[in-house]
Amino acid sequence: MKIFLCGDVMTGRGIDQILHHPVQPHLYEGYVKDARDYVKLAEVVSGKIPREVAADYIWGDALTIWKERRPDLKIINLETAITTNETFFNKGINYRMHPDNISVFTAAGIDICSLANNHILDWDRTGMRETISVLDRINIKHSGAGETIKEAAAPAIFENEEGRVLVFSIGHISSGVPIEWSATDRKSGVFLLTVFNDESIQKIQRLIEQYKKQEDIVIVSIHWDSNWGYDVPDSNSKFAHDLIDLAGVNIIHGHSSHHPRPIEIYKGCPIFYGCGDFINDYEGIGGHEEFRPDLSLMYFIDIQMKPFKLQKLELDCLKINHFRLNQASFKDTNWMQENLTKVCKEFSLKFCRSEENVIKVNLFL
Repeated sequence: MKIFLCGDVMTGRGIDQILHHPVQPHLYEGYVKDARDYVKLAEVVSGKIPREVAADYIWGDALTIWKERRPDLKIINLETAITTNETFFNKGINYRMHPDNISVFTAAGIDICSLANNHILDWDRTGMRETISVLDRINIKHSGAGETIKEAAAPAIFENEEGRVLVFSIGHISSGVPIEWSATDRKSGVFLLTVFNDESIQKIQRLIEQYKKQEDIVIVSIHWDSNWGYDVPDSNSKFAHDLIDLAGVNIIHGHSSHHPRPIEIYKGCPIFYGCGDFINDYEGIGGHEEFRPDLSLMYFIDIQMKPFKLQKLELDCLKINHFRLNQASFKDTNWMQENLTKVCKEFSLKFCRSEENVIKVNLFL
């Protein structure tokens, strides 16, 4: 099976405003009060951005890459509420996209959305419910949020002739998920962890055992840690290793960082400590240029299902420009390849760039 992963997909604010059915543009941020201003900021650095764009516009060259690679399963972290609800959670930054723009996701053929993050309840629990309802309507599976902790903790299940993949989605308070958003037996919200410890591992182990059949592949999609930097906290690394060793997880899909963080192959299982943003409206916002947040990665994982074996890991580099994903230049891809080699040094992972401008991970060292 070939699996596609990426990091945060933020289709609210400025992105939503260039689509056919934008929500009301008012914001409640400290500085920017109108979502259309994010479009204007991007236009200052990139030039004119079209309005009322087609549903597939923002994906740009990613569509061609998906068509060529033909992944069986596409998983994203959806970091935007899909709602017109006007009640917001007062946390400074609130993302939402109009439900009538949902064709953006069908145009990309997204299969599963991770929802356990720090923006899914930006427009209150009503906004979360509408998001889930919209995804259900277009048959996009999701995990990580629900009416109860049982619903929020349940996996999204993908199945084809090769077998089943279970995707469990977890948020951690280190990524800025408010503790008030935690789902309980009586309260809707997200599947949220406050600590990484043995009790957390045991909880997830028991959860996986409820759903996993013998040859299922298990992915844990986790929203954790800060926005910037390459350091991997020891607590994250230990938690990831324990998920693999004790809970039988095969792939750990980490996100929250605004740029790609290190990758580790642990006992044959890939751990992505931060996949970076995939699409956003940050194009006109300065700062943190040393991390190259304008560059996104598409992660393609080829696996043997029975038993699980990682066969290939390749990354396609894209550049966000005009609120659209564009194939990165050789120079930009080379920067990404060299940077990944540097930040993954402690994990003894080697990267090379092919003549086709693809970053390949050497799994056989």
